[in-house]
Amino acid sequence: MKRVKIAELKDHLSQHLRDVERGNEVEVTDRDRPIARIIPVRRSGASLALVPPKRPFSSVRSKQYAAARWGIGSTELLLEERQQR
Repeated sequence: MKRVKIAELKDHLSQHLRDVERGNEVEVTDRDRPIARIIPVRRSGASLALVPPKRPFSSVRSKQYAAARWGIGSTELLLEERQQR
């Protein structure tokens, strides 16, 4: 297992990720103290199950929804949120 400091990982991230892709592990250290380990993803078959749609997209493409009828507009909500930052 290769040990790299945070700065080294940042400077050569692509190279270290290619090493991980080849099956190697990379341990990330901060002041010689291990803080993280990057390991390859296990490829154990399909972990996703594709569920076919219940109806075709064309049947809902043109569907229109009623307005939200809020007492405030979306622009005012956005400005209010940005002022809180």
